[in-house]
Amino acid sequence: MSEEEKREEQAEEISEEAPAEAAGESAETAPETFTVTREQMEKMEAAAKALSEQQDKFLRLAAEYDNYRKRTAKEKEGIYTDAKIETLTALLPVYDNLERALSQFGDDDSPHRKGVEMIFTQFKESLAKLGVTTIDAAGQPFDPEKHNAVMHVEDETVGENTVVEVLQQGFLLGDKVLRFAIVKVAN
Repeated sequence: MSEEEKREEQAEEISEEAPAEAAGESAETAPETFTVTREQMEKMEAAAKALSEQQDKFLRLAAEYDNYRKRTAKEKEGIYTDAKIETLTALLPVYDNLERALSQFGDDDSPHRKGVEMIFTQFKESLAKLGVTTIDAAGQPFDPEKHNAVMHVEDETVGENTVVEVLQQGFLLGDKVLRFAIVKVAN
């Protein structure tokens, strides 16, 4: 074969391939149209509804878990606080007894008195570290939320409803009353 014949064959092959490639390109770029039957439409709507229900269940479950987490954290805090209050309330009679012991010593230089004072000071510091404070009642107006009045006296030198004497010390843990102060109130 001559070179001319080879060129003609190549040209024919190229011309035959070109329409096939052009047809392939147009098939890819042409938009496809689908026909959807009523059954398929109903299935898609049912699937969309099921998806919506599952999403709703998921959101409710997430909110329920969040509420559970917050509630248990609050309960744990409450349990700790209640246990702390019970423990501290059980220790308050020790405070009272140390206070009574100090009031019985007449001699300020007694080594026993100094020992009891040291123990009492250490006990008060321990209570303070735990957040316990005393209720300052003497000379203050009577407050039924902090004081328990057991005696009433008439005294014109003191204002009305004023605490004149503390019979038993009261205590607070933060804003919560551990023990009411037992007091004597004037007028």
